[in-house]
Amino acid sequence: MNALTRLDRLENLFPDMLRRWARPLQLIDDVELPADIRLDVNENDKEYLVTAEIPGAKKEDVRVSIDGNYVSISAEVKKDQEKKHGRALVTETYRGTVSRGFSLASEIDEKTAVAKLEDGVLRLTLPKREGAGRSTLAIQ
Repeated sequence: MNALTRLDRLENLFPDMLRRWARPLQLIDDVELPADIRLDVNENDKEYLVTAEIPGAKKEDVRVSIDGNYVSISAEVKKDQEKKHGRALVTETYRGTVSRGFSLASEIDEKTAVAKLEDGVLRLTLPKREGAGRSTLAIQ
């Protein structure tokens, strides 16, 4: 059985093109901005291993919350680009928020969960537990 719930599978019905079209217009040329947070979820007997791509996000701008078996990831993404064309100077800025939430088959032991962010990739180690509570993870 897949670790993600049936509701999360509904997202796969919409092609990437439609999700990208639905986001605000991208003003910065040649700078990739995330339309959403892409996830890989793997499971073994003891834990879930989640890899989330959040390009452009910094550690202090990422938030991971756990409530039982529900995991929520959100991040503020900031992009600045400066172009010089002769004497003309153009500076374009983007600020936005991306988020993703999903349910897992087992509750998470939030006290031993680990979150690490490197080069725009968030890696979560989420140990399984019965009767877990609600918690926010510190990003390492």
